[in-house]
Amino acid sequence: MSAPVFLSPEAADARVGDVVDVAGDEGRHAVTVQRRGVGDLVDLIDGAGARATGEIVEARDGRMRVRVDAVSRDSEPEVVLVQALAKGGRDEQAVEAAVELGATRIVPWQAARSIVQWRGPKAAKARDKWVSLVIAATKQSRRARLAEVGELVTTPQLAGMVSDAVAAGHRVLVLHESETRPLTSLRWEDPRQRVWVVVGPEGGISDDELAQLARAGAEPVVLGQHVLRASSAGPAAMAALAATRGTWSRQDGTDTPSAGGLR
Repeated sequence: MSAPVFLSPEAADARVGDVVDVAGDEGRHAVTVQRRGVGDLVDLIDGAGARATGEIVEARDGRMRVRVDAVSRDSEPEVVLVQALAKGGRDEQAVEAAVELGATRIVPWQAARSIVQWRGPKAAKARDKWVSLVIAATKQSRRARLAEVGELVTTPQLAGMVSDAVAAGHRVLVLHESETRPLTSLRWEDPRQRVWVVVGPEGGISDDELAQLARAGAEPVVLGQHVLRASSAGPAAMAALAATRGTWSRQDGTDTPSAGGLR
């Protein structure tokens, strides 16, 4: 059975043989909620890619102490999901699944056809919910890197971000059902090139928005012959990218642990 994952800043600098204290919310969740005890194997992550695997040597009073037996680092290629706000919680479903499938950054987008609006106090609350979903999905998928959730952007702001990303050597893909170029037909000189995937709301990306993004350097592509919901298009693109770029077939997603043979 896979070791459960808990957040601990100390995982960043942990070395084999160290004993790491995990208290606070993570310690309480491990010991009180999940009832983890002495002898159980756990993974501690710092949220930036570092992982420390070890055995619980003490568990009481809502905290645990873990002896580190191996350290490693997740090194999968970076993928940014730009997710338009969508009704019915479909944007939240997309964020959760996309993180499980490899998204390393999330950008909320107030698209022209987004029915949902983030305004005032609601905006901060809604973004906080996305952050919570990212944390849960990271632990569920046993990743060591927490995807950053950016601030809400408008279409002009997004176009500026796309222009900057392309200038920095990133590749930006816009999913659109009217395009004929399949995402799976793309060629990758560098399989680790940073990629952005832009997904529209239920009503789709407008022609004006598509034109703005294309002028900024984005590449419109289509996933397939069928139209997917806002909740599934982004995760489907993540899976397609992982397959076509070889992320799932290579063994370099997590670096070899330095000791312990536990990974």
